[in-house]
Amino acid sequence: MELQERKQRDAQMRASINQKLVESGERERLMELLRTRLIECGWRDQLKAYCKEIVRQKGLEHVTVDDLVNEITPKGRGE
Repeated sequence: MELQERKQRDAQMRASINQKLVESGERERLMELLRTRLIECGWRDQLKAYCKEIVRQKGLEHVTVDDLVNEITPKGRGE
């Protein structure tokens, strides 16, 4: 199977799974479970503190939302 065909099939599979999760209400349940777990483990508070530190370092007038997103995304993803 060609790489392009496999990517297309995978995209269709993801769309189908997502649709079934939405229809069954499981997607929202899983999202809420994830939110709860991230809060419980301190991940949310750590990112919030990291954002505050970036703002302190650069100064409020020199930081945009896009700057914060670009700074915290790798940390939030654990990269």
